[in-house]
Amino acid sequence: MVEGCAQFCPEAVLAIISNPVNSTVPIAAEILKKYGVYDPRKLVGVTTLDVCRANTFVGAAMGKDPKEVDVTVIGGHAGITILPLFSQVPGFSPSDDELDALTVRTQFGGDEVVKAKAGAGSATLSMAYAGYAFTEQVLKAMEGDESVIQCAYVESTLTDAPFFASPCKFGKDGVEEALGFGELTPYEQKWLDKTMPDLKNQIQKGVAVANA
Repeated sequence: MVEGCAQFCPEAVLAIISNPVNSTVPIAAEILKKYGVYDPRKLVGVTTLDVCRANTFVGAAMGKDPKEVDVTVIGGHAGITILPLFSQVPGFSPSDDELDALTVRTQFGGDEVVKAKAGAGSATLSMAYAGYAFTEQVLKAMEGDESVIQCAYVESTLTDAPFFASPCKFGKDGVEEALGFGELTPYEQKWLDKTMPDLKNQIQKGVAVANA
């Protein structure tokens, strides 16, 4: 699919939602490089589902509509590489046990759905919604809306991982800037330190597959 895009629509913004996103985005980057059309502004991994889950869980805990909540989720898009920054939600002060439970539930919400479906399917409906919500914002930015900021998995210099999910400012050409994610609590820093080796390994796996 990416080879086709490279040949026939090289200037399109590619929103990669096929798992494992931590590896498929680097695969796409390597393919685009081979065709000489790689533009890091136009290749993004969709991590909106992680944000939707985090917003839903915090909304339930606070008695709020999830639409009134906007949790920043950084890292990657698989298991422990998903790091919701609950400390940055105004007015939300969970206990240590609640924080642990919410973090793990955000990271492994997909497994919860598979279990509920008794192995007969995965989180297809929520993924479809996340893809729609993400794409709508990208289109708004491409049409000139200068206020679009949403989390996405992109080429990044925020950490020593080549790709990293963080809040990103979108514009007419795709990703204008990967924004910082503020100060982390010791709890969040511990998770980030735990996350990075896995994330970098999954990125390297994607690069190796593309170059094999």
